[in-house]
Amino acid sequence: MKNLIKKIAVFSAAILFGVSTEVQSQNVKAANPPANFKHAIANVNGVNIHYVIGGKGEPLVLVHGFGQNWYMWNRLLPELSKHFTVIAPDLRGVGESDKPDGGYDKKTMATDIHELVKKLGYEKINLAGHDIGLMVAYAYAAQYPNEVKKLALMDALLPGIEPVWSQVSASAWWFGFFGWSASGDIVAGKEKEFLTNFWPVVAFAKDSFTKEETAEFIRAYSVKGATTGSFHWFGAFKQDGKDNVELMKQKLTMPVLTMGGQYFAAAFLKDHTKLVANDVSETNIPNSGHWLVQENTAAVQKGLLDFFLDKK
Repeated sequence: MKNLIKKIAVFSAAILFGVSTEVQSQNVKAANPPANFKHAIANVNGVNIHYVIGGKGEPLVLVHGFGQNWYMWNRLLPELSKHFTVIAPDLRGVGESDKPDGGYDKKTMATDIHELVKKLGYEKINLAGHDIGLMVAYAYAAQYPNEVKKLALMDALLPGIEPVWSQVSASAWWFGFFGWSASGDIVAGKEKEFLTNFWPVVAFAKDSFTKEETAEFIRAYSVKGATTGSFHWFGAFKQDGKDNVELMKQKLTMPVLTMGGQYFAAAFLKDHTKLVANDVSETNIPNSGHWLVQENTAAVQKGLLDFFLDKK
């Protein structure tokens, strides 16, 4: 935990001092997924949600986190799509999804994804979420427990679930900056500097993002309104905490996998998740900080496939 808090403190300094004044282009072409996938947009829960979809088999929904968009999963899509119909949305607030003024509590964001799943004709899904996506994935499973076969929670924590939440949030004053009403305007136009200072501080492996990933993530957060929209995810933490305290009264019963980076959430994520779920296993990702998919792609792919393909 001390190492985690130290990383948070360093990250805070990077947010303050690592941002310059360069304005990013709004005309960069969006990245494409593998050839067997397609881009699509669905109007659900009163918003337009962009997603990519491809593959065959049971549905597997992948939910990204802050500093990334659906493209965080791109390295995994070819292999995962051999076994599953993979759906990777952009959360409300970033990229090509809508950026409304409200609805950034994780229960509402989970409802966005749930309505997308229903619109695509699926009743039950496998579900994985990283970072903010972990919070959304938990809210989905807790609200619709009979509709999630298996759940993977990747390298983050749940607002309001103690004791870990207080230990982290007490030092992470940047949660407040992200949730501050003016922060989106401050960072808008400086997305490249903001993100390129953000990524290394919570990473272990150096230069883990490809040029294509770097370009796509910067592009997605340079879309008008995306800095404000994505910061709203943090602004909703207080409400999320209240919601999670209620949701945890009924523990999850489906199999849950926790996947933490050796140098980030592996130290606490399994025990943290046991507070909200009964059937918890873990796969820790060696030589990795927070950006699991990019820092150790092979280990993440193996861990997810082993978990979701296991017939137990």
